[in-house]
Amino acid sequence: MLVIDSHTEGEPTRVILNGGPDLGMGTLASRAEKLATEYFDFCRSVVSEPYGQEAMVGALLVEPTDPRCVTGVIYFDAAAVIGMCGHGTIGLAATLAHLGRIDVGTHKIETPVGIVDVTLTDKHAVTVQNIDSYRFQKRIALEVPEVGTVVGDIAYGGNWFFIVDPSPVPVRPNNIRQLTETAIRVRDTLWANQYVGEHGAVIDHVIFYGPALTESGHSRNFVLCPDNAYDRSPCGTGSSARLACLAADQALRPGEEIYQESTIGSGYTLSYQLASHSNSSHMRIIPRITGRAFVTRESTLISNPDDSLRHGF
Repeated sequence: MLVIDSHTEGEPTRVILNGGPDLGMGTLASRAEKLATEYFDFCRSVVSEPYGQEAMVGALLVEPTDPRCVTGVIYFDAAAVIGMCGHGTIGLAATLAHLGRIDVGTHKIETPVGIVDVTLTDKHAVTVQNIDSYRFQKRIALEVPEVGTVVGDIAYGGNWFFIVDPSPVPVRPNNIRQLTETAIRVRDTLWANQYVGEHGAVIDHVIFYGPALTESGHSRNFVLCPDNAYDRSPCGTGSSARLACLAADQALRPGEEIYQESTIGSGYTLSYQLASHSNSSHMRIIPRITGRAFVTRESTLISNPDDSLRHGF
């Protein structure tokens, strides 16, 4: 199996060029469902230790259904197949440029939740125009064991998020363990109280926001992913959901740019425009996320049937 690794603002992506399972030729959503239900051992073998690494997201290249798209892609981490991945899309664009498949300019990529545009400024700098994002519920109060009252919004940016501002724990690099444990408790409490996204969607990401630690930053975030790893980047889909909340609260104007810091100090430049079909119940926006990605490795993964850990741990 041929793969290319990259990192986007510190968060790793592994693009699978060939050797993946046969998912047929249905919609990308149906193929993603098949990957999740019939071939998840494959996902774990790609991104989990000892073959992968903590926080790694896999990007399986598939044939798009829309001929305008340069590729289709299905993203996953060690715990779930995910609808969209912002850092993964930036990493994928840099990887396609590395392979000579795309050049500077704007290109379309098909994901299970819709088509996104990527604009390559150079071989490292990428802007993703994400799918429509929106806030679903505002100011949900949770009584979280060992934490206390936590108030947050439920919002969608390609994945479902519970967004907490201010964070119950200072968002600083030396607090990563406490931030992780607290975010897991928050998510467990969400699930225990049966909070879901639209149409019963599982809320599997939690974001905490705190003050920026640089003069240029708007804020600093901590993002818990489905596999309980934290996002080293500011999270593209999470930033999209956050922009939707800021837009709904009239705290950020359309076209206004902010710099979002990650837990480790890397960052994205963010902005949005209103979607043409936005409505009063759920204001929908079109987010733009700009970051940098660097290819780090080209390799061949070997699955040995005698290896009891070939599906990860």
